[in-house]
Amino acid sequence: MSSRDSSGQRQMAGLYIHVPFCVRKCAYCDFYSLAGRIDLIDSYVEALIGEARARPGLSFDTLYLGGGTPGLLGARGLTRLLGGLRSVFDLSAMVEATIEVNPESASADLLRAALDSRLNRLSVGVQSLQDEELRRAGRVHSAAQALGAVQRAREAGFENISVDVIVGLPGQRWPALQATLDGLTALRVPHLSLYCLSLEPGTALASNPPPDLPSADDQVDLFEAARCLLQGSGYIHYEISNFALPGRACLHNLNYWRGGEYLGLGPAAASHLNGRRFRNRTDLDAYLCQPGGLVEEAEELGPADKAAEEAMLRLRLLSEGLMADDLVSRYGHGVAAGLLRRLDEMVNEGWLTRQGLSYRLEPSRVLTSNPVFARVLG
Repeated sequence: MSSRDSSGQRQMAGLYIHVPFCVRKCAYCDFYSLAGRIDLIDSYVEALIGEARARPGLSFDTLYLGGGTPGLLGARGLTRLLGGLRSVFDLSAMVEATIEVNPESASADLLRAALDSRLNRLSVGVQSLQDEELRRAGRVHSAAQALGAVQRAREAGFENISVDVIVGLPGQRWPALQATLDGLTALRVPHLSLYCLSLEPGTALASNPPPDLPSADDQVDLFEAARCLLQGSGYIHYEISNFALPGRACLHNLNYWRGGEYLGLGPAAASHLNGRRFRNRTDLDAYLCQPGGLVEEAEELGPADKAAEEAMLRLRLLSEGLMADDLVSRYGHGVAAGLLRRLDEMVNEGWLTRQGLSYRLEPSRVLTSNPVFARVLG
């Protein structure tokens, strides 16, 4: 499975595995995850391998185990899953393989099994280093456990570690967020993802918003202060929500933002193969009965829609941006012309910047980018 960019080079292909199990649903989480179903993990691993067998022989450059809490697979489940995937797919050229863990699931046995299975990147769901913020967000770990997980990962041999942090938690003010970031930058964690809290329908926080929830303007101020702190500490703000030390950007996610191809396994997992997009049904029980046979939301994008989508995704890459000649080379002048006119209009209105053939998101629009992207998509 591969495609070519404008220079004729093969683009990377990614494999995503969704693990929809968690110990307890966090107050803000709207991802497809289920608490209290951990007894199904062994059956789920076999179902994932069964879905993979429907697409034998594919090759992938990156792997990402997300969730939910993939760490709940445990050492045995993780080893079985990776062995099964390697029996079906060609993973010999894999350059990056990530597993998400929460601090309480990052046991020494799991970390050792991950490394033995040739996973080389760890994403830790820290969210905050303030115990009161963690409690109110519904997290089950403490700040000390979070720091301990990062330390254990380092001692186990992980060099490439990412940490998630949430901006705008209930009651959060800058001194608390600053303390969290200071603690993580002092450890020189290579990659940090900063997500602004949003109240998603169906979540506990949305059902009962606390009175001290930071406002949208407060979130902007917090994020801007965090961005200044991280950039001053040597981190590159390479994507809207992501910061990395040089050479530590997430290759799997870069493939998404560059319009590359990927296969998703598991309920709710999305795929983009051969110009076709589809998603598995969000139903664990149905998936266990019929792995991969319950595809929904399938669509095949035409050239104009595909070009607009790629432009939107590439504009998320703040330092890399979008090259006009790439669009013309990939989709032809006739398809790209209308899109480039829209981009130039947004440059004139101050939504985008342009330098030569390169378009980038205007820095002041980073946290208000949705209207920009909607307009790019036409």
